[in-house]
Amino acid sequence: MDTPSYFPVPPGVGMEENFLSLDDILLSQERLPVRTECVFPRLGFLEKSSDSQDIPEGTKMELPLWLCKGLYEKKRKVLSVELPKIYKEGWRTVFTADPNVVDLHKMGPYYYGLGSQMLHFDSPENPDIANALLQTFIGRFRRTMDSSQNAYNEDTSVLVGRLDCLEKVLFRSGQNGLNGFQCWEKGQAAQLTASSLVLNYRKRKLVDVQS
Repeated sequence: MDTPSYFPVPPGVGMEENFLSLDDILLSQERLPVRTECVFPRLGFLEKSSDSQDIPEGTKMELPLWLCKGLYEKKRKVLSVELPKIYKEGWRTVFTADPNVVDLHKMGPYYYGLGSQMLHFDSPENPDIANALLQTFIGRFRRTMDSSQNAYNEDTSVLVGRLDCLEKVLFRSGQNGLNGFQCWEKGQAAQLTASSLVLNYRKRKLVDVQS
C-alpha cells in the first residue's frame, strides 16, 4: 500500500496560526497595503518604483502578512496597515445584505483566515470586521453544507469554485460524511467511525478536566 508523502494539517482557528499547515503558510504570504511611519534605511530595493536607497516615511506599498505582523508595534509605530477593500464598510454592507452572492474564492481566497489575522492590527473597525466574518460564515454555512449533501456522485467543481478555503474544507467534510453514509447504507462499510472533529473535541474536554 502506498503511503502518502504528506498528511494534511488543518489551519489554525481565528488569530492563531498553525505553521505545519500549508493553508496557513500560503495565508501568511497574502499582501497587505501599508504606509511606513518612519524611514526604512537601506531598504529602497523593496520599493521598485523608487530609485532611493531608503524607503522614506509615508511610503505606501504592499507587504506580506508575516512581515506586517513582525514589524507592527503598538507603542513605536513603524508602519500602519490599511484594510483590504473586501473588509471595508462598503463590502461589509454587501455581505450583510446577502453573503451568498459573493465569490469568496475570487475575492480571497482566505477571506475568513485573513480577516481574523487583520484583528492583530489596531483599528476602530475591528469589532465590525469580526462581526462581519461571523455573520458571513453563518449566512453561507447552511448553503455550503446543503450543497455538499445534495451533490452525491456529481461534478462539484462549480459549487466549490466560489468558496473560501475554509468553506471548501467544510464542503469536503460534508461530502465524505455523505459518501460514508451511502456506503454504510449499501452494506459496503464494516462500521461507522467517529468524526475527527468529535475525537478532537473529546481530547480538548479531557485536557480541560485534567487541568
